[in-house]
Amino acid sequence: MLSVSILSIFPGMFAPVLSIGMIGRAIERKCLAVEAIDLRDFSANKHRSVDDTPYGGGSGMVMMAEPIIAALKSIQGKYPETYRILLTPSGTPLNQEKVKQLAACTHITFVCGRYEGVDERVSRYIDEEISIGDYVITGGELGALVIIDAVTRLQPGVLNNEHSTSEESFENGLLEYPQYTKPAMIDGMEVPATLLSGNHEQVKRWRRAHSLQRTQLKRPDLFSKLALSEEDKKL
Repeated sequence: MLSVSILSIFPGMFAPVLSIGMIGRAIERKCLAVEAIDLRDFSANKHRSVDDTPYGGGSGMVMMAEPIIAALKSIQGKYPETYRILLTPSGTPLNQEKVKQLAACTHITFVCGRYEGVDERVSRYIDEEISIGDYVITGGELGALVIIDAVTRLQPGVLNNEHSTSEESFENGLLEYPQYTKPAMIDGMEVPATLLSGNHEQVKRWRRAHSLQRTQLKRPDLFSKLALSEEDKKL
């Protein structure tokens, strides 16, 4: 089972998301356990402050190191094996390979930054900084939820079809092939005949060909990294 601790000044925002869908089922099945911890509980002052003005001047506030470090030490006391992640725009970009690596962890701690960022001295207590994309959002909470969702899908017993993840986008460096369902005709648009043929080998080849084509058209950056087999080149 994967267990997760989230350090945030808004711990209440997680429960609504964690209680529904796949993540909710994973928690019910005891494949996943999540605790959201209020960072203010580790503040050393009576106002429970966790931020202050930046040294050197400038606008905004910076999250203080002391409460975060105290919280991380508390978590590590309970989970010595925890992998500590700081969500930050300057972190390693998240991709499926990174998700697979994180899925092998037994415990993950997320530090959700806010405001202008986190005191740099916190980095000494962090195992990895991760970014979910080249854009700015108001805090690390959404990033933590993104990673939890992605990692939970790979936990044994979570998905009803254990083989479904193997053909998804990015699993093999390719985007997933186009999908269709009933009815077979909508507004003059037909489902490709191959998918209705019942010939499993033809369907497999069709899906592989269209996965390659879709990746080449939509993500040439991914396609350029592929080592194409002779069969792929024919397709």
